[in-house]
Amino acid sequence: MLEKNSESQVHVEKVEEPRTGLSIAFGIERLGLIPMRAPILSCIVLVLLLIGAVFGVHRIKIDDSLSQLFRSNSKDFKQYEAVTKRFPSTEFDVLVVVEGKTLLARDNLEKLRDMVTDLQLVDGVRGLVSLFSARQAPAPGKLPAALFPNELPQGEAYDKFIETVKSNEIIRGKLLSEDGTLALIVLSLEPKVVSSNDLSKTVGDIRKIMADDLSGSGLNAQLSGVPVMQLEIRNAVERDGLTYNVLGILAGCIIAIIFFRKISFMVAAAFPPMIAILLALGGLGWANFNLNMFLNVMTPLIMVISFSDSMQLTFAARDRLIAGQDKFTAFKNAVLVVGPACVLTHGTAGISFIALQFSDSDLIRKFGEAGLAATIIALIAVLSLVPVFGVLLVRNERIFAVKFQSADAGVQALRNFCYWIAVRMVGRPGLFSLIALLVVGSLGVVYANLQPRYRLADQVPDKQQAVAASNRLDAKLTGANPIDVLIQFPKGASLYSPQTLKTIADVHAMVEKSAGVGNVWSLETLRRWLAEKAGTTDVNTLKEYVDLIPEHLVRRFIDKEQDAVVVSGRVPDLDSSQILPVVDKLDHELDKVRAEHPGYEIAVTGLSAIAARNSASMIEKLNRGLTVEFALVAIFIGLAFRSVVVMFSCILPGIFPVVLSGTVLWLLGEGLQFASVVALTVSFGLGLSATIHFLNRLRLETKPGVTPELAVERATVLVGPALILTTVVLACGLVVTVFSDLPSLRLFGWLSAFSMVAALVADLFILRPTSMFLINLSQKLRGKSGQPAPIEKA
Repeated sequence: MLEKNSESQVHVEKVEEPRTGLSIAFGIERLGLIPMRAPILSCIVLVLLLIGAVFGVHRIKIDDSLSQLFRSNSKDFKQYEAVTKRFPSTEFDVLVVVEGKTLLARDNLEKLRDMVTDLQLVDGVRGLVSLFSARQAPAPGKLPAALFPNELPQGEAYDKFIETVKSNEIIRGKLLSEDGTLALIVLSLEPKVVSSNDLSKTVGDIRKIMADDLSGSGLNAQLSGVPVMQLEIRNAVERDGLTYNVLGILAGCIIAIIFFRKISFMVAAAFPPMIAILLALGGLGWANFNLNMFLNVMTPLIMVISFSDSMQLTFAARDRLIAGQDKFTAFKNAVLVVGPACVLTHGTAGISFIALQFSDSDLIRKFGEAGLAATIIALIAVLSLVPVFGVLLVRNERIFAVKFQSADAGVQALRNFCYWIAVRMVGRPGLFSLIALLVVGSLGVVYANLQPRYRLADQVPDKQQAVAASNRLDAKLTGANPIDVLIQFPKGASLYSPQTLKTIADVHAMVEKSAGVGNVWSLETLRRWLAEKAGTTDVNTLKEYVDLIPEHLVRRFIDKEQDAVVVSGRVPDLDSSQILPVVDKLDHELDKVRAEHPGYEIAVTGLSAIAARNSASMIEKLNRGLTVEFALVAIFIGLAFRSVVVMFSCILPGIFPVVLSGTVLWLLGEGLQFASVVALTVSFGLGLSATIHFLNRLRLETKPGVTPELAVERATVLVGPALILTTVVLACGLVVTVFSDLPSLRLFGWLSAFSMVAALVADLFILRPTSMFLINLSQKLRGKSGQPAPIEKA
């Protein structure tokens, strides 16, 4: 089948025809032969499916919820959802952060007040809280006057007034930083605006007013808050989808045309993956899947899943055309020879997505379901369309065969390189296998020391305003992320009963004393202010003031039914491992309040608390699932090939990309995040594509009279070029995610691309010697060197 012409020259002499007997894919690959019988009709059906897919794509909506990772049936999350429905303030708050050393200068303060006035008139804004909302101490029997008079004082009187403003208990450290250089303005938006496309216009209007009213002031204004973060996520997801599609497709087409040098082969290799992307996304749209930060990588993943196999099929058909076969026979035999391996590669990718079903996160489980569906669609598209396009588009195959028999420099160079590696790997298989075992073992030790990591900022575009504004709030006002303590009253208990007010006061005091929590607000804040400024603790006065406050402000802390309240604080956006001790300590200290006030249910909740409690355990569970996946995939491949040697051969090359990528994460101090563990889980299944194609080729090359060394060399030369090309294309298709504004997607992209390259390295330098070593060992144990190598034994 192959000859060695010189030290560096190898060429194909003839091609291997399909073997009879039971297929390793149990005949599933023959599905690809059906469309070949009627290629025109198949294309008509394809056009109809594509039209349906286009409508399906338009049905896809974007899930921009910040809590989507933790959405589950757990008690903690259900409680968090209940709180957000009863006290929906933070879900609809836009935070305007204005900062500057001259913030409290008289002219700038006037401009800031004008801006606040204009912001209240923006369509979709239902209320606003700012330092201008503060009131003076009330006179007996009168409503309290505004802290800021209509006409600001001047000179020394103004300086004295500013000192009064900075010392005001309502705004100091909450709406105005201690040093007076940062002001927080909270805009409450209408819920229907936040959930609709009107959000973009509303936020745009807010930005325009900020720019116009603060022009020339020297003040810097930025937006943050859940609606702004959701809008930035939504825009990033839409923009990234276009980027991935264009760049991924361009990479595939360019590399295919460079090496095949024929438009027809480029179409046969690159178009089926593109069509698979559209069909899969259309199918997900009709199945009502929402696009989110993980499903957004479905486009490059489908390209990865399908392009590898389309290249293998095209390469196999091309070799047969060069050997003189007609196009129908060439593509038919390519499906029968390479098709079984294509089915298995999609099978291992499917197992990777099935492994994600063990996650506690609804988001990750949905990603697994979508990935499994996309894998099935991609398999059918590749098996069906590569031979159809080949039969329809390839012309003058005899002229093509004569031309490329003598002029195939690109592919021939890759074959020479693969041959050079194979000869050296099979020369001392025992030594190289031992080195591989030691390397993988050492990397595994480093991987085991990876710690879970989670930060909310990693889920939000970090090149936009929201993260920058949140960082300023972290620095000046103790944090931008809310943490809530829910207090539910016993049945029949009144909001204004002495016992209820004492419970709220005790919880408020406990949260205030908690290290790491600041900017604490509750009904107790108003009660204390009245006691200090008006000298009254009368409940009727408190009730009167609550009734005077706009409803949207009251709903921040008091349930509509007045049977529950929230004490709300804020924490910095730190890693969950740093937030968890704060949450646990606060929850533990609240046990004293629970004991003193039996019947009142007190629970620490909020997105920060949910993330701190659940992120580490969810990541660790995904990581354990990856370990189980190693064993399941190895057994699956071994059963498909009906060979123990194959089962053990694929373990080390399968694990190597994962532990190497984990070591890189450890060196970079990244830790194990949701995006990285999902990338490693999926990449493990996808990376085995090269392993399966090589083992399938090795199975075909193993026959009586052929030494195992020669079989390994032949298999390497025949499948190696396609494996190298596909790895380059796949890495390019995944690494385009580095253009994303979402940190989690950038991490997913480069880590997946790195894993794919590592998988190629493992295939060339670990799989060859280990399979050679195991074959030799198996033959020695059997004592039957005259029989075929056990890689094809049942």
